[in-house]
Amino acid sequence: MTEQSGFVPPQLPVDVDAPTGAGPPRWDIACAVAAGGAVGGALRYLMGIAISTGPAGFPWATFVENVSGCLILGALLVFLVDVWRPLRYSRPFLATGVLGGYTTFSTYTEDIRSLVEAGQGPLALTYMFGSIALGVVAAVVGMNVARKAAGLPLWGREAPQ
Repeated sequence: MTEQSGFVPPQLPVDVDAPTGAGPPRWDIACAVAAGGAVGGALRYLMGIAISTGPAGFPWATFVENVSGCLILGALLVFLVDVWRPLRYSRPFLATGVLGGYTTFSTYTEDIRSLVEAGQGPLALTYMFGSIALGVVAAVVGMNVARKAAGLPLWGREAPQ
């Protein structure tokens, strides 16, 4: 719809730090994300080698990658947003790139499908919901540990007055 029809679409930025409106491509940011993704993907590959899983067993490598990635991301974002001086490439390289490459949603869904096909429905459900629940808990724990280490009030609590 257009302004002629009376509907004006909202202007919602993808990144709260990004200026609104169209601008030139930001190739430097894309390169930071790509470089971080290469590092994270290599770490995930090494984790897959270190922790192997049989065809119908629990997918421990993906589980550990995703839950530990949530823990690290929770802690890292506290430092990137609340503690350290903002740097142009910190979040794109570390959070989006490295941890985006290290964690994996596609392998998680493939693991669930493989477990179901192997007749391991209860294990698939445990893995599916357990990964999400522990990922959220790990992110909150990471945030609180980082906030405590940085001398900030814990997440969800007011600063002392």
